[in-house]
Amino acid sequence: MRRALFLLPLLCFAAVATWFAFGLGRDPSRIPSALVGRPAPAVALPPLEGAQRPAFALQPGRVAIVNFFASWCAPCKVEHPTLMRLAAEGRIAVHGISYKDAAADSARFLAQLGNPFETIGWDRDGRAAMEWGVYGVPETFVVGRDGTIRHRHVGALLDDTVARVLVPMVARLERE
Repeated sequence: MRRALFLLPLLCFAAVATWFAFGLGRDPSRIPSALVGRPAPAVALPPLEGAQRPAFALQPGRVAIVNFFASWCAPCKVEHPTLMRLAAEGRIAVHGISYKDAAADSARFLAQLGNPFETIGWDRDGRAAMEWGVYGVPETFVVGRDGTIRHRHVGALLDDTVARVLVPMVARLERE
């Protein structure tokens, strides 16, 4: 009995180490979303003042990317060149939603780094983000031609992910 009590901490450590080993090996951008496969939430947002773009609106019949961003978000600055390249290619409609940010700060962010968005909504209080199931910024969604959310990417969207995941997915969705 005494020997079993001596081994208990060792067994607990082994169980926790195994749990961490399996959990840490997962891709953090692959957080499941209950909205994948469902219609994109219809949110009415005011336009972002100073961004010189129309208010957020998805166009039916066109594959789109919806990116939640904020000026205070460091990973948003990292992913911004990728969004600029996507917008410059013109193959994919890129829409933005400014998340819990001052309108002037978001507009300044886009003025300094460039504005890749066709339309931009201002989600001042985060209600639209809740409807989309956003955990934090940046998050990017791929919306099919039928208005259904097809993919969710959590974290900075980088060129590698665009080439490996988004471009093939968008090409497939455009054929559907």
